[in-house]
Amino acid sequence: MASTEPVNKKQKIETEETLLEEIDTCQNEIDALNEQASEEILKIEQKYNKLRKPFYEKRALIIEKVDKFWLTTFINHPRISSILQDQEEDCLHYMTKLHVEDFDDVKTGYRISFHFKENNPYFENDVLTKEFHLAAENQSDNFSQTSTATQIKWKEGKDLLKELQSKPQSNKKRDVDHKSFFEWFLDTHDPPNDDIAETLKDDIFPNPLQYFLVPDIGVYNDDDESGADSDIEEGSEQEIDDEEELEDGE
Repeated sequence: MASTEPVNKKQKIETEETLLEEIDTCQNEIDALNEQASEEILKIEQKYNKLRKPFYEKRALIIEKVDKFWLTTFINHPRISSILQDQEEDCLHYMTKLHVEDFDDVKTGYRISFHFKENNPYFENDVLTKEFHLAAENQSDNFSQTSTATQIKWKEGKDLLKELQSKPQSNKKRDVDHKSFFEWFLDTHDPPNDDIAETLKDDIFPNPLQYFLVPDIGVYNDDDESGADSDIEEGSEQEIDDEEELEDGE
C-alpha cells in the first residue's frame, strides 16, 4: 500500500501557501486604508494649522508687551536652560517672538523663527530661522532629514560664540551635544536627533505660558513642597508641646 505521507505533506504546503496569499491580500487592503487615513489626517492638520494661525498671531502681539517673556520661558524650561549660557541671556532680552510653523504640505518639514528687536546690539539679523526638511529617498518609504540655519551676522566685538569659546563655561548644567544656545542653533549636522528643536516645536511653542509662570519647573513638585511644609508644621507643633510640658513641670 502506497504511503500517503508525501501527498499530505504536499497538501499542507499548498494550504499554507494559500493562507499566506490571503494574509498578503488582507495586508495590502490594510496598507491602502492606512495610506488613505494618512491623506485625510494630513488634510485635517492643514485645516487646523490655518485655523490656529490667527490665534498664534494674536498671542504673539500680546507677548511682545510682556518684558522678558521668552527669556524667562527659556530659563524656566529644564531642557532649554541646560544649553543657555549666562552670556546669552542678555542677548535673549531682545527676543520678541518665537514662531513655529509647518510647511504647507506638513509632511516635508517645519520652520522655527526667532524674532529680535531692531536695537539688538549683538547681531544685525532681525530674524533667525532654522528649518527642517524631510524628503523621500529615491521614491521609497525611507526619508532623509536635513536642516538649515540663518547665518548670524554678529556685530563687531559681540560674537557670543567666540566669547564662549575663550571663557570657561558659566552654566553649571552641562549638555553633551551643545555648549550653548547659539551653538545649537547653528548646528545642522544631525537633524533627526535634534531634541531641542522638537522641544521648541512640540512643547514650548504650543503653550509657553506654562513655563513663563512656573519657575524651576520639573525640579520641584507639589508633593515635595507639601511635604516640606508639613515637616515644618509638625516641628512647630512639637516645640509648642515641649514648652507646655516644661511650664506644667514648673
